[in-house]
Amino acid sequence: MNNGILFAALAYFCWGLLPLYLKMLQTVPAMEILLHRMVWSLVFLCAILAWRRQWSWLPAALRQPRVLLGFTASAAVLALNWFVYIWAVNAGKLVDASLGYFINPLVNVMLGFLVLKERLRPAQWFAVAVAAGGVTWLTFAAGSLPWIALVLACSFGSYGLLRKTAALGALEGLSFETLLLFPFAGGYLIYLMLTQQSGFVSGTTHTQLLLMLAGPITAIPLLLFAAGARRIPLSLLGFLQYIGPSLQLLLGVFVYNEPFSQAKMVGFALIWSALALFSIDSYRTAQQSKMAG
Repeated sequence: MNNGILFAALAYFCWGLLPLYLKMLQTVPAMEILLHRMVWSLVFLCAILAWRRQWSWLPAALRQPRVLLGFTASAAVLALNWFVYIWAVNAGKLVDASLGYFINPLVNVMLGFLVLKERLRPAQWFAVAVAAGGVTWLTFAAGSLPWIALVLACSFGSYGLLRKTAALGALEGLSFETLLLFPFAGGYLIYLMLTQQSGFVSGTTHTQLLLMLAGPITAIPLLLFAAGARRIPLSLLGFLQYIGPSLQLLLGVFVYNEPFSQAKMVGFALIWSALALFSIDSYRTAQQSKMAG
């Protein structure tokens, strides 16, 4: 249990501090950072699989059209999520990006209701309504939809939904996704090099090393998360997941001096209230189930 809390908390701390890494790559376009993240993640994951001699799943996965289609879809939404997040951080929109991950648990609830036909408790409906009020307020205050937050929340929620019903575990699944993305990523990187548009080729040794580190920086938190999720209750994992966006918000406001107006604070406060209601209800339900069991 204690190891599970440590693993999950470390994963969320890594995700919360990811903007520090991305900000060091501001001279490299977001698309190229994404491509390197795909390629070096695959290299790192293949090294782990080779060390563990864990290849038996791959031929079967390639032979099953349903598995192939499912992981192609999850790879696509994961790539979308990564790209929008990288772009947002380096465009000075880290506060907006953090909002996406605050909204994400409530998006998961709605996807469960709409796609998996899960029943929502009254408190969950109320939490979703309060969060929707927060998004509406932010839209009204800014004069436009908070699209960065909504794309990040919906893409990561869709990714979670696809992986929930996937046939492969965390390590194999992420390896398969990066393998499917590799032809696109590798081909595009070669094109950038041939047309002298590559930030990797023209960059300093420091920049090149940072881009190569995208592999472990991407894969290690995901593996820590998978290890933690197996050891602790889902309700506790739900509380820990707010570490990531909270750190991102603090970095955006206090380190990178992004604007955080009173109007934006009101919208965030409504969404935080919705999350508090949702978390309390989840905790109480889990405790009642434990006592009943």
